[in-house]
Amino acid sequence: MGNEHTSKQFDQELEAVRARVLKMGGLVEQQITHAMQALYEGNVDLADRVNAQDHEVNAMEVGIDEDCTHIIARRQPAAGDLRLIVAIIKTITDLERIGDEAAKIARMTKTVHSADRLYHPRIIEMRHASTIGVQMLRKSLDAFARLDTASAAQVLRDDQQVDDAFRGILRQLITFMMEDPRTISSSIEILFAAKALERIGDHAKNIAEYVIYLVKGKDVRHIAVDEVEREVLR
Repeated sequence: MGNEHTSKQFDQELEAVRARVLKMGGLVEQQITHAMQALYEGNVDLADRVNAQDHEVNAMEVGIDEDCTHIIARRQPAAGDLRLIVAIIKTITDLERIGDEAAKIARMTKTVHSADRLYHPRIIEMRHASTIGVQMLRKSLDAFARLDTASAAQVLRDDQQVDDAFRGILRQLITFMMEDPRTISSSIEILFAAKALERIGDHAKNIAEYVIYLVKGKDVRHIAVDEVEREVLR
């Protein structure tokens, strides 16, 4: 009975940490959405709220990391349980970095829409890139919650779309700057925001790779997507 109780308690601890990871992911997704809304609308107050949320995300990362350290010290997990703890620690690191990128976009908002930046280009492709980035994050977190390697593999393939969108934005910005030098300053700021979206896609991809590692016990970083999909289907 003692062993059974201990096992159940351990499972509860792991589930509690998993739930906190998903809560952190939801907050980070909200950061991205609000940061992009602030950029589109020139909403400086909303941008400030995104920056304020970044402190909450950082605190959640530290708290979850400490809980994982305590679990390792007390429970000495092995096999699948240890992979789960490792995947959680890596996932919250990427979530925190996604939050940093969202905060970066929010800071760009304040610069792009400042009084002395009268000319700034409207990049439709930014909406497309942000939509893909948010979908990738949501899908990777859902894969983490359901241990769904097929969905995780799809996130890896979706990353190419974000990369393509970033290159499209870069081409548009170069055209704007060549045609109207007054847009140069704002174009550079928007380029930084676009790069932040590209990095968000990279971090979402990392989280998806941790899901595959958790379920399959195989590190698929730096492996071609086709090979990862074959691994998942085994």
